[in-house]
Amino acid sequence: MKAESIVYAIAGMCFGIILGWIIATQQQPARAVAPVAQAAGGTQQPSQSASASGQQAKVLDEARVQQLTTILNSDPKNAVAAVQLGNTYFDAERYPEAIGWYEKAVALDPKNADASTDLGVSYYYTNRADDALKQFEKSLRIDPKHAKTLLNKGIVLAFGKQDLNGAAESWRKVVELAPNSPEAQAAQRGLEGIAASQSGARAGGAPTNQ
Repeated sequence: MKAESIVYAIAGMCFGIILGWIIATQQQPARAVAPVAQAAGGTQQPSQSASASGQQAKVLDEARVQQLTTILNSDPKNAVAAVQLGNTYFDAERYPEAIGWYEKAVALDPKNADASTDLGVSYYYTNRADDALKQFEKSLRIDPKHAKTLLNKGIVLAFGKQDLNGAAESWRKVVELAPNSPEAQAAQRGLEGIAASQSGARAGGAPTNQ
């Protein structure tokens, strides 16, 4: 899977702080999902991320796009080339284009759990959390033990839907199914963050949205 899990894009953040912030906001009137994504750092739309951090926008590999487009023009049913085009656009943070090619790849190869999950991740990066979760469910119907899907499902539930119970359930499955994997390590950090934040909330020490 070239387009890696959402967690690698937010690896530098502190799960405990952000999850504590989510717990605090759950005790306040309902708000839009967008502020949660922005607070998480790295989960907002690419243009927002680049402008907020001052980072240079990613550059699309035009030569690679041309190469893969030529392949698909001569072989329109080449699912591998469609996935690679999706990956190329994903790496350039051009998620709408990535979605188009991942959707094509999934249509050509409905049993490709990796491509299905990459599509779900791309949906999330375009503020389509519900579509992301629906796509992850399709991935899990293909492979119920797909660790990257379960990891990403937990992240979208936590940061896109503020559903910490659902996130914890998904992350526990990752740890159970693939205990020595990088996904399990990330899932364990998420579980520890939830536990620490909930403990802080009970003690009256949860962060507030100031």
